[in-house]
Amino acid sequence: MAQGSAPSAAAAAGGGCLSGPAVATTPPGTPRASAAAPPPAPPSSAYYAVELYFDPALENQVLKAWNALARRQLSSRLIDTASRPHLPLLHLSATALPLGGDPLHRLAPSLRALASRLDPLPLALSSLAALPASSSTSSSSPTPHDPGVLFLAPTPSAALLGLHAQLCELLRKDAGVEVPDAFRPDHWVPRCAVAVDVPRGRMAEAFCVLRELKLLPVSGYGMDIALVEVTQTVRELVSYPLGGSGGGAD
Repeated sequence: MAQGSAPSAAAAAGGGCLSGPAVATTPPGTPRASAAAPPPAPPSSAYYAVELYFDPALENQVLKAWNALARRQLSSRLIDTASRPHLPLLHLSATALPLGGDPLHRLAPSLRALASRLDPLPLALSSLAALPASSSTSSSSPTPHDPGVLFLAPTPSAALLGLHAQLCELLRKDAGVEVPDAFRPDHWVPRCAVAVDVPRGRMAEAFCVLRELKLLPVSGYGMDIALVEVTQTVRELVSYPLGGSGGGAD
């Protein structure tokens, strides 16, 4: 199986980081919006994501980075949208489901089947990187105010790449899903976002803040496969523990 191209690390400029007022954040484990009540139809810009969640210790290490950037007023969007630390395994637009089907009906059985036959996945977040300008802004000539994306890159182990390839194949065969090019097994670059809206002129400062945390390298496990809906906020639809009974939590 072909591996995706390795993310290019961005060099951080030196110098100290300016401190700023603390920003209130959502504590780890705070429940997100309940999925019990039928949601309104998602807007056309909505998409669905299949995500790999971490064990609590690894999740807390990533949350340290989110909170540190929020306190310096560099980025708080991941917190504001009620996201959860994760590796994105697949993004799928709301209009891309076969026959416009319900995402739970179409995708959940495949996710349950995959999770039930896999053990918790060892992960090692080993480097800090940034998306190239062409990926993080639509402008052909980025300005200092264009937002930047920072992420922690895991070591692309055979187990991680294999999980992703199995997911793509299972959704293609059982759910009729056409995997977007960026998430095909030969293109996919695994990454855990720590900031998605850093002003380009403050990217060096953000690198400095993260370097001061001395988080990397950090190891843990991928523990759950989740299906979420992403609009202005993130709403978990279902999640299944790896190696679990496959019952999940709706």
